[in-house]
Amino acid sequence: MQQHFGGRPPNPRSVLLAEVAQATQRLADAGVPSPRNDAEELAAFVHGVKRGQLHLVKDADFDARYWEMIARREAREPLQHITGLAYFRYLELQVGPGVFVPRPETESVVGWAIDAVRAMDVVEPLIVDLCTGSGAIALALAQEVPRSRVHAVELSEDALRWTRKNVEGSRVDLRQGDALEAFPDLDGQVDLVISNPPYIPLTEWEYVAPEARDHDPELALFSGEDGLDLIRGIERTAHRLLRPGGVVVIEHADTQGGQVPWIFTEERGWADAADHPDLNNRPRFATARRAMP
Repeated sequence: MQQHFGGRPPNPRSVLLAEVAQATQRLADAGVPSPRNDAEELAAFVHGVKRGQLHLVKDADFDARYWEMIARREAREPLQHITGLAYFRYLELQVGPGVFVPRPETESVVGWAIDAVRAMDVVEPLIVDLCTGSGAIALALAQEVPRSRVHAVELSEDALRWTRKNVEGSRVDLRQGDALEAFPDLDGQVDLVISNPPYIPLTEWEYVAPEARDHDPELALFSGEDGLDLIRGIERTAHRLLRPGGVVVIEHADTQGGQVPWIFTEERGWADAADHPDLNNRPRFATARRAMP
């Protein structure tokens, strides 16, 4: 039998928990994919506690701003825009309008890249992140591969307002520019090129979740009729940047499994092109190795 010390046990029927239950239903009715999670995250955010401490919030301390935030989430504004924070691997990132919100599925892409770099037996691996957005990928690699030299590029000035905040104080070399022309000073020297580029076909616009379609920048979402335009360009950039034996890792849509490795052909100077699944066993990213001369 559980004992409670220091007074009465927390009231399981607290005002806040009752409001969270009501908010969960509202978010579910609005089609939000994770209504309970988001209702609790917003409650924790507005009351300045962790999710596991919601039952400790006194009834008198309930903050009515909670319902303002629920209304915004109900309208399918991203949770991360409301809180201003996104979590990625071991990072807490600042995000908001103008920058792509990092997704959990990209964490497995980065995990593969980290393992690949560690296996290279290079003392100070040189890494380039193309289309860095919030800086999530570049910062994760810099943090988890301590002696790496990480360079990142982003085209959008709106996105860079957030990227600069996130990389401040880190080892990441951040530059503004076009991913297809970036880092000519690193040609032929890079150990790993990684990218989560735009890859949604323009024909799929109406099927994109409102959180992404209405709030993520279009520049970070769409790439031509089949969604592969920028990936084709990144193939050329990666070949230019990588040393022989260097590796490229590129995220793509789960519906593009099998298509992306065919861009990295032997005729174009690649070897070992392959697709990899995410944690849900859906094709999520492709890898290839620059062929040895």
